[in-house]
Amino acid sequence: MSLLEKCEIINFRESGDQNGKLIAIEGNKNIPFDIKRIFYIYGSNSDAIRGQHANRDSEFVLINVSGKCAIKLKNGKNERIVYLDKPNKGLYIPRMVWKDMYDFSKDSVLLVLANTYYNKDEYIKDFNEYLSIMEEKI
Repeated sequence: MSLLEKCEIINFRESGDQNGKLIAIEGNKNIPFDIKRIFYIYGSNSDAIRGQHANRDSEFVLINVSGKCAIKLKNGKNERIVYLDKPNKGLYIPRMVWKDMYDFSKDSVLLVLANTYYNKDEYIKDFNEYLSIMEEKI
């Protein structure tokens, strides 16, 4: 299975009635890792490109809890675009996948769950460096 094929959509089970919906998110249950960090991105312009990096150690699940956005995933040879537009849909991204988040709607709130605490040293922000690392792995 290729690295991009491991980037999979997670459909969360909704509960609720006429009073509203609820989605429960649990680490090591409907999220494939123990959740160590949670952050969210909001207020991005529609022409903004966020992310633009890969992570050596971190895995993520991205959920657009409001609005919509696009995620471009790259592995050094191929790319894939995923649209997040429903709060019951998440995108699992394993380590060492290059990610660009863009095309944010005005009301977009992109929730991100991670399996690691923040460590600036695990980020690869130069795409040429990323390509070099990925060539070594092949």
